[in-house]
Amino acid sequence: MKRVFSGVQPSGVIHLGNYFGALKRFVDFQDEHECFYCIVDYHAITVYQDPKELSRQIEDTALYFLAAGLDPQKVTLFVQSDVPCHAELGWMLQCIATFGELSRMTQFKEKSEGKETVSGGLFTYPALMAADILLYDTDYVPVGEDQKQHVELCRDLAERFNSRYGPTFKVPEPLIPEYGARIKSLQDPTKKMSKSDPNPLSYISLADSKDEVARKIRRAVTDSGREVVYRPDEKPALANLLSIYSLCVNKPISEIEEMYRGRGYADFKKDLADVIIQTLEPVQKRYSEYKQSGVLKDILSNGAKRANEVSSAVLKRAKEAMGLSTLIDPVKRTI
Repeated sequence: MKRVFSGVQPSGVIHLGNYFGALKRFVDFQDEHECFYCIVDYHAITVYQDPKELSRQIEDTALYFLAAGLDPQKVTLFVQSDVPCHAELGWMLQCIATFGELSRMTQFKEKSEGKETVSGGLFTYPALMAADILLYDTDYVPVGEDQKQHVELCRDLAERFNSRYGPTFKVPEPLIPEYGARIKSLQDPTKKMSKSDPNPLSYISLADSKDEVARKIRRAVTDSGREVVYRPDEKPALANLLSIYSLCVNKPISEIEEMYRGRGYADFKKDLADVIIQTLEPVQKRYSEYKQSGVLKDILSNGAKRANEVSSAVLKRAKEAMGLSTLIDPVKRTI
């Protein structure tokens, strides 16, 4: 089976864009691939995180992985900081990445813009992301369009390492979803739906109640006119809502346009709220069941054991290739 690796930061709310752009895709891979899914908490601390809130977010993110439909018997689900190999290989890859490469990363430019100071980790974390991927001999990396540049850097670093030190890493391929860029803010369709948006009306959280979903959709921006048609250039706000509807009911947008021919925005938005609620209900039910069951700790512990087994072998291979000492067992931390 081909291997898949991907990760989600435990920061902010998990919203509908995360669900369709990441979590639901992760579920789709689990039957035909060997999947490693990681809660990347080391990435989260590139900016300040309140320790208690970070701990809660790690647990919450893991619960939503499972609530989305991941089967812990089929996938390896773990927390990044439970696998020391990530930090070790991340440092090794920082040492072959160049300042110019890291400074060209658009995410760093966006997150550092307007700030007087930023952490060194924010600048170098693409090397850690590369380590995350390479540690599992990954074949495919499902990511959004905004992370494509980071996967390309990962490929470059793997090829550079292999060229300098001999064949060591498998060079992965990114898997970019066709619909990933379609889910936009409910308040500003020029921006993607983001968990960092300070306006809660801009996104649908997976934890939102029925009333909250209905309120947010009623207040979602629309375009002039009343015809329900998919014209992204002319009606970007409506196009975004149609895309969400399409994803929720798994029907082509053209079919939805036909359903609302001759009807206005009010009917469409009422029904859109209903289909979002129907989409969220089973996720919210599984979330509650997993949270109440108390099995999460065992699932993450088992995932960390499996991740340590696989990653330690790859790390040892890389350290030997680079000429570093391998006396200490990277899992047991003993000689």
